[in-house]
Amino acid sequence: MDLRQLRYFVAVARERNFTRAAELLHIAQPPLSRQIQQLEEDIGVQLLVRTSRPLKLTDAGRYFYEQALQILGRIEQTKLATRRLGKSERSVLSIGFVSSTLYGGLPLVVRRLRQHYPELDVQLVELLSAQQTEALKNRRIDVGFGRIRVPDPAVERVIMREERLMLAIPCSHPLFEGEGPVPIDALAQQNLIVYPKEPRPSFADSVLSLLADRGVRPAEVQEVRELQTALGLVAAEVGLCVVPASAQALRHDIHYRDIDDEDAISPLIMIYRVNDPSEYIDTIKEIIREMYEVNPEWLHDSRITFPGTKSPQ
Repeated sequence: MDLRQLRYFVAVARERNFTRAAELLHIAQPPLSRQIQQLEEDIGVQLLVRTSRPLKLTDAGRYFYEQALQILGRIEQTKLATRRLGKSERSVLSIGFVSSTLYGGLPLVVRRLRQHYPELDVQLVELLSAQQTEALKNRRIDVGFGRIRVPDPAVERVIMREERLMLAIPCSHPLFEGEGPVPIDALAQQNLIVYPKEPRPSFADSVLSLLADRGVRPAEVQEVRELQTALGLVAAEVGLCVVPASAQALRHDIHYRDIDDEDAISPLIMIYRVNDPSEYIDTIKEIIREMYEVNPEWLHDSRITFPGTKSPQ
């Protein structure tokens, strides 16, 4: 598998037609078809349903398409950043993040970091927690913000805060009417939506482990790729979903209630390479401390654990 095959596959997946994709790529259709067939053989699964018109992606094909877009986008970012560095235009800092951090303090951290270093090119790369450790070691990112503890001797890990978990409830559900905390055993025999589907371990495993530890068995578990998708399914009355408290800002057509269990928390974890001499790491830490001391509203459902932070009054 090479980058050319990824670009070819993305074009075919977008156009859902070999002829149009070949025209856009300025190649003949037969070699394009051969390249896609070779790609499928290398991976070992079928990516396209060729008997349909227009072409359809298999489940594996849809997943591969999403990953191929991210890979190609990241390569383009790397080319631009490398070109800038080669011309001594500016330094680059890549930050990995899980989507739920966008509803907490990450946007403010990035804004203040850019104020401190106007010439710094801050790049944001969405990666699941399990992906961030390898991305750090491979130097794809310089710092990460995730929710899953992934032990690795090459990576420094700092727990910034422990955020309360909440239950997202559709408007038709009996639990919708209440305001107080929901007993965790109320999730027994309920349809549950968890995310992300892959890679594992993930936030989904944290939620399922908490329920298993309490002997709580959902009636059905549906796995989806993203937080936004999970909450969309809650709004569609497909089931319930456990989310970090900061995710309440994402949708207002569903109800959120605390889960009455002391272990119903999700840590927010900052990671970076051990012995990283970068001054940016220290600056990020100081920005976080200053931000926490102000005690913004989205922090009210969390317990601060970040070293050197004073508890808000």
